[in-house]
Amino acid sequence: MNLFTRLRTYAGLGPASIARVGTYRLGLKTGWHPVQKLRWNVAKGPFLRKSERRGEIPLANTTWDNAMWWFGWHHAALREAPPDWFANPFSDKPQPDASHDWWNVPDFGAGDIKGLWELSRFDWVIAWATKAAQGDAQALNRLNNCLEDWARENPPYKGPNWKCGQEASFRVMHLVAATWVLGQDNKPEHGIVDILLAHLQRIAPTMSYAIGQQNNHGTSEAAALFIGGSFLLEHDSRAAAWMHKGRRWLEERAKTLIESDGSFSQYSVTYHRVMLDSYALAEAWRRYRELPEFSSVLYRRLSAATRWLDAMIESETGDAPNIGANDGARLLPLTGTDYRDFRPSVQLAAALFEERDAFGDGPWTAPLRWLSVRDGVPGLRPKSVTFGKGGYHVLRAGEAFGVLRYPRFRFRPSQADALHFDLWTKGVNLLRDAGTYSYNADGAEWFSSTAAHNTIEFDGRSQMPRLGRFLFGNWVDADLVETVHQCGKNVTAAAGYTDPEGARHHRQITLDSNSMVCRDTISGPFRRACLRWRLAPGPWDFDGQILRTEGQSLSIEIDGSPVIPTLTTTIESRHYQHQSEIPVALVIVDRPTQLITKMTF
Repeated sequence: MNLFTRLRTYAGLGPASIARVGTYRLGLKTGWHPVQKLRWNVAKGPFLRKSERRGEIPLANTTWDNAMWWFGWHHAALREAPPDWFANPFSDKPQPDASHDWWNVPDFGAGDIKGLWELSRFDWVIAWATKAAQGDAQALNRLNNCLEDWARENPPYKGPNWKCGQEASFRVMHLVAATWVLGQDNKPEHGIVDILLAHLQRIAPTMSYAIGQQNNHGTSEAAALFIGGSFLLEHDSRAAAWMHKGRRWLEERAKTLIESDGSFSQYSVTYHRVMLDSYALAEAWRRYRELPEFSSVLYRRLSAATRWLDAMIESETGDAPNIGANDGARLLPLTGTDYRDFRPSVQLAAALFEERDAFGDGPWTAPLRWLSVRDGVPGLRPKSVTFGKGGYHVLRAGEAFGVLRYPRFRFRPSQADALHFDLWTKGVNLLRDAGTYSYNADGAEWFSSTAAHNTIEFDGRSQMPRLGRFLFGNWVDADLVETVHQCGKNVTAAAGYTDPEGARHHRQITLDSNSMVCRDTISGPFRRACLRWRLAPGPWDFDGQILRTEGQSLSIEIDGSPVIPTLTTTIESRHYQHQSEIPVALVIVDRPTQLITKMTF
């Protein structure tokens, strides 16, 4: 990779961000960073007591009644004894030494560290708190026993579970929400106060690093400082400063990372949810505590961000396209809905930022009930729309909807997915994104490559060169963007781009209630171009030159002549650390041409 490419990419990242990240890493390496000087005692219980909640008690999240969960899919039997906080069920590597200072713990010493972190995000705290609020004494005992054990086994600032400020932030938000659910936030137990103080001490000194990453680390950690700081105002003299710091960065991050059309800096559906949930909890807490309002700019950006995520949701299941990075993150599991159900997040955000009821009554309304948020007024479901700041065409026709992802990068892209198309109807994801799988497993980088998406791959390379595990260079940019528009019963959109090698791809999508037509025009210097369609699982087979399965068909033409695609298998990851096989249809060409794909459903 030439020096010019790297310099141009670093310029895109922004000198301020590079300086923040570089200063942080240098400080840790030299031992000069203030976070390395922190000291705090191990928190001791009790942490929570019998529920003092008044009024109507909503339905509890029963997901954790009998099992422990990782990333919304992997589970193990719930035991009487607390779990091993350092076990990684997805790795057979030795556990990290929990006695080491967190900055000396490697990210991948025990495999992908996210598998180890998952139980320490405290999803179980939320679930058992909702059970305890209903008078379940066993759930309350489990809460106190596990919190006591976690605090003892993870003494402040030792071991892997203190390594990431965002992970600490998730714990802060879940602990505060638990006291809220139980009606104990005004008179918390000393154990809660002590463990929150330990966490806010950890988060505050590394906020600059979080901001430098230009992603949801900054929004999550700002929310934790704001919520946790205001929670502790009567318990520590530093709390007001933390609260104000959190408020300041919540405001700044909303202006910087959320575009005016609601698109978020990470170009990811699941990371967008994490960001939106962080702001929603901060706003719900602000209202509950009767704190001053945020700025009108923040509310406008969060309203737009709510509409963005709403537009991505398949209404029948609450699922959404697997676009962008997906590391299994979910905040505020106040309901037992599936991990891939995005309706609870949108329902809460729509009520807070738009005074709108997005989906009507259902399990997805539970967060509103637990957080005492008023229902909104029923509104219309999203229609076809272009999010031009982030690069998304959302097309809707009857029960069918699709998303055409085109490159429009103001922040670093995490996937080489230019002109990927995702197609859904009646709760089924007909044309699919591969997802993420893992940030560290062998072969994991393939999931972010062009070959893992429904688009054109030129000469076996990704659309942008990879400079690192999480960094692409020579960011491509779309042109000839044709915003979504209605043509009778059809809806149409288009975009194109030219890659760093000069190869060009232009794609136009036309969608109606039971069919899709895709026109791909390719040109420029290339030896081989591969068109892939990653299909929903099913018994696909050929009927002449047409691929068919129950209720669906797919055909491809090259310059007006039908061709028989190759039918093979590939992999996808709907959940972090999980993969499965799916069919894929592909066609290879060796010259500039136009390919037309027709799909009926």
